[in-house]
Amino acid sequence: MVRFLKPGKVVIVTSGRYAGRKAVIVKNTDQGEKAKGKRPYPHALVVGIARYPRRVKIAMPRKKIAKRSVVKPFVKTFNYTHLFPTRYNLDIDFKTVNVLTDPAAKQKQQKSVKRALTRRYKTGKNRWFFTKLRF
Repeated sequence: MVRFLKPGKVVIVTSGRYAGRKAVIVKNTDQGEKAKGKRPYPHALVVGIARYPRRVKIAMPRKKIAKRSVVKPFVKTFNYTHLFPTRYNLDIDFKTVNVLTDPAAKQKQQKSVKRALTRRYKTGKNRWFFTKLRF
């Protein structure tokens, strides 16, 4: 069977708190982990957008544009059955992202992810990834 859920693939989360949100696979585990306390099902660590940036117009003041251009990310592990793959890929390097339990380290990681996504949004590349799904 062909493995198509690889790092960099854009997916849509289909269930849970982030249902309907776009995300990028950072790490994938096709077989699952058999050890006690681990995830025995195939899963992937993803970085996604919890709150999308809002539409901006040229006539808006700079302060308002800056406020509306905020991207709120999430980092979470999902079962493959809750991910819907798309044809798109995103080439942002998230190699430092891991599953963390320490709150301070988690917050620091969240800030670095937010910085990377905001930087990509401001360049104007991958515009589809930063737009809210309409359904």
